Amino acid sequence: MNFRRVNAYDDPRFDQEVLCQHGAFLADERWLCEIRIVSADRAVVRVPEGFPVCELAGLIAEFRFYAEHITRFFDENGGCIAELPQVRCFTVPLADIQPSQFYVDADKLAAVRSFIRGGEDAVVPLSRGRNGRWIALDGHTRMFCALQMGADTVRGFEAKAGGYIEGFVQEAQRRGVRSPQDLRLLPHAEYKDKWDGFCESFFTSRNTK
Repeated sequence: MNFRRVNAYDDPRFDQEVLCQHGAFLADERWLCEIRIVSADRAVVRVPEGFPVCELAGLIAEFRFYAEHITRFFDENGGCIAELPQVRCFTVPLADIQPSQFYVDADKLAAVRSFIRGGEDAVVPLSRGRNGRWIALDGHTRMFCALQMGADTVRGFEAKAGGYIEGFVQEAQRRGVRSPQDLRLLPHAEYKDKWDGFCESFFTSRNTK
């Protein structure tokens, strides 16, 4: 079964809170599936009647690609669907984190504000850079939101970095982005144009070398 995450924040087919959490998925373009984060490591899974139970593992795996720290999954009646090995999370100062992006999308920030109340709610996948400093692999909007709320720490967990991350970090540093407070907030259209444009150019350049 093919799963596609719904990235829009205004799809009337899904619950608004789930959309803000990026927990809405289309399975084979017809099954409307929702995964709602309800605690630091727990989520509730909602699928339509008739959805093949054997495909739940694939749905959860797709969701955890974006939220590896969520390890316990339950149905709407509290029944356990899956319980995976826990991911160790730890507190890390925002000032100690090197971003691998340069911009924050204003629309995404508005969505993130619906569930981030402080640094404890912002969970970020991290990897050690060559200099030993933490690199944020994702979660830049969550870090930016935590900063706006006056937090000086977030929660992190170690994750495997893709081979492109060092290139992203070098470009971030070249642009003067060395901590989350250096991230630049952009309107959605400008964010899409600049960030998607950079990514396309970056990977095209790598593929032609």
